[in-house]
Amino acid sequence: MSLGTAGLSLTTGGFLAHSRSFAAEAGKPDFDTLTANLLRNWCDGMLAHQINDPEDPVRDGALACPSCDFIHGRCWEAVYPFLHLAKVTGEKKYLTAGIRLFDWSKNVSGKDGRWTNDLRPGSWHGTSIFGAIALAEAIKYHRDLLTNEQRSAWKKRLGEAASGYLWKQFATIDFTNVNYGFTAIHGFNLIGRVLDEPRYIERSHQFAKEIPRFFTEPSKLLFGEGKPYNHKSARGLLPVDLGYNVEESLNGVVLYALHEKDEALLDLLQQSLEAHLEFMLPDGGWDNSWGTRQFKWTYWGSRTSDGCQPAFSMMAGRNPAFGTAAYRNTEVLARCTADGLIHGGPHYVTHGIKPCIHHTFTHAKVLAFVQDNRKSLPPVDDSTPLPRELAKGVRDFPDIAVSLAAQGPWRATVSAYDSIYRTKTEPDHILHATGGSLALLHHQKAGLLLAGSMPKYLEVEPLNQQENPEDGFVLTPRVETTQEGKWFTNLYDLKAQVTHETTDGKINFSIKTTLHNEDYQPLPGNDGNFELGYGFTDGQTTISAKGAATSSDISLVLPVISPTGEKVVQVSPTRIEIMKPVGKVVIEANVPLSIKPTKKGRVFNMVPGVEAVPIIARLPAEADATATCTITVV
Repeated sequence: MSLGTAGLSLTTGGFLAHSRSFAAEAGKPDFDTLTANLLRNWCDGMLAHQINDPEDPVRDGALACPSCDFIHGRCWEAVYPFLHLAKVTGEKKYLTAGIRLFDWSKNVSGKDGRWTNDLRPGSWHGTSIFGAIALAEAIKYHRDLLTNEQRSAWKKRLGEAASGYLWKQFATIDFTNVNYGFTAIHGFNLIGRVLDEPRYIERSHQFAKEIPRFFTEPSKLLFGEGKPYNHKSARGLLPVDLGYNVEESLNGVVLYALHEKDEALLDLLQQSLEAHLEFMLPDGGWDNSWGTRQFKWTYWGSRTSDGCQPAFSMMAGRNPAFGTAAYRNTEVLARCTADGLIHGGPHYVTHGIKPCIHHTFTHAKVLAFVQDNRKSLPPVDDSTPLPRELAKGVRDFPDIAVSLAAQGPWRATVSAYDSIYRTKTEPDHILHATGGSLALLHHQKAGLLLAGSMPKYLEVEPLNQQENPEDGFVLTPRVETTQEGKWFTNLYDLKAQVTHETTDGKINFSIKTTLHNEDYQPLPGNDGNFELGYGFTDGQTTISAKGAATSSDISLVLPVISPTGEKVVQVSPTRIEIMKPVGKVVIEANVPLSIKPTKKGRVFNMVPGVEAVPIIARLPAEADATATCTITVV
């Protein structure tokens, strides 16, 4: 298997662990080279999967997916990156590939100008806005590659989408999730310029006037990733998803504001970008352990959105840390690339999981955009530290009930966020880390050590999520028990109480929680009442669980992130060591520790695409029993 840029780190997990300072390094590629090389890698990977079957027009020209047994209807959006590469390389194969994709798109075209998300005519069609933008960008930057007849046909098809489906369906900014309305602000503006149709530009102005009402207070996070978009939870919190915000919605409004030179809007968007940037980890991964659409979270972003590079690179002149974000996240994408395709997480290769091609054709679009606008970009490098590198103490985000802790080399996320992403099939199912859970733990040297996942892996969008190859072992650290065949855990507690204090160089979190099942029924009696504690010093992280009553089957579960290939040793009944390239992760407890047996020696979850060693600490069967585990890196 040939690996993409820095791809060898996939076999060791090395990209999650960095011993270096994050200042710009001599010999590292500049942002232009990094994005150009990665884009060509991806286009070659997609080209290798383009179907050549003239006898079957439904398949001929589409992109085959290595992991899914169907064609992704949006694959034709790769027309834009293919045309970009055709121009910069002069190689006809890329132009041919792009033209074939455009011709294939008739298979997902509707009479009103829509493009459907999938081959089924009745499938979701709001994604037409993303296809329209891809087609408009291809025409705007690369129409000179087309014949007069082709150019006319492509503009005619764009006009049909704009005047028919988009004009009617996107009549208001809030007709569905915010990512559609916010992307349409850029989409209508761009389409209006490409087609020379002022009414589309006017609609973008109308939508833009409403932008300020979509930000939470006091943090200025973008809300609207819920159904309905402005639904408030029992805690009074609005629906926010980091992945969709940074990889799609904020791109749209930033590009609009930059083109229109709207300084007041740019000031607001800078504040929001800075708030979202607090959740980027030092190596460029995004911490969406808590987001409402966490079911699509992968370490580099979100599975069917586009990527953070446009907004963060183009705003780097206002805050150079934005440039660091764009650069480092591109590095993460490169390290998750193998055989020319992005894999949906850092440990797909080590666990033998095939990639979904959807990630590549969407993210290739934004790298093509960055490349087409490279002359107008402000300086972009990774010399400016990210906020989470410099952070000390605790930063609370009361608008999402999430706290970020920073002590020495440790970075942690604690979540009690109770916003439920309602769906037709699972209307009341929690889809993200909550319950006062330690949703993420990262160490500056050892990298990602703990990461939240769904309490139960659900294919909320079956055609946009891969099937979990196993039982979808839950990765969120938790307290759990099984009673009469039902699983009870703090991960289903929507009312957990979280407090914290910092004294003498130590951060302490205290959580009062009750174990619930997936139907939100509490464990009967007092056995379900627990006090959880998270402590952070420069030298270690401590995780404790104290029960209020007697029980014989309560466990503290710590799935420690570790790819296949890292040696795991149980030194004693209460000590486990995991050997990493940068050192040794030591887990010790005051009670016996065990490792759940697995076929591959690891559990795996699609969210966020990592392997883990499932370590279990069983609480003593006595009142006020406490299990305490420490994690150190030596």
